[in-house]
Amino acid sequence: MKALTNRAKAVDRRPMNFWEKIYLVAIFKGLMITIKHFFMKKQTINYPEEKRPFSPVFRGLHILNRDEEGRENCTACGLCALACPAEAITMEAAERLPGEEHLYREEKYAAKYEINMLRCIFCGFCEEACPKDAVYLSQTVPPPSFDRKNFVYGKQDLLIPHPKNK
Repeated sequence: MKALTNRAKAVDRRPMNFWEKIYLVAIFKGLMITIKHFFMKKQTINYPEEKRPFSPVFRGLHILNRDEEGRENCTACGLCALACPAEAITMEAAERLPGEEHLYREEKYAAKYEINMLRCIFCGFCEEACPKDAVYLSQTVPPPSFDRKNFVYGKQDLLIPHPKNK
């Protein structure tokens, strides 16, 4: 019968000799591999004390950006929420009131902006979709927690500090 693929290998059916029957050679080969790994450089790191550098294209926590005067860049256009394949971003828009020109750049702003980090897949589509460069993904890892509500970040958690109030 002809084989369907070229991956078939012939099986060696000859009888084992004395050294193969007592498996000493196989045990010695296994011990040599173990001894070789014993003297190799360790791959693990002591995490809290040592931190491994991230790749330059690593995407971490989301950040809402401000301009040089401290006004929010987000205009609540909703493109980031539409671009998110995991539907992790929710927002509500509001109109800027008279006297709030120092807080928001445009007439419309995000009154509520939340990101559920448990749903986020860190794809970066929200960053690419934003026309005002208001959202970007930083190099920061989300902190661990046992509580689910700690992974829903609101607008105040995501905004960078005001440049004039530092």
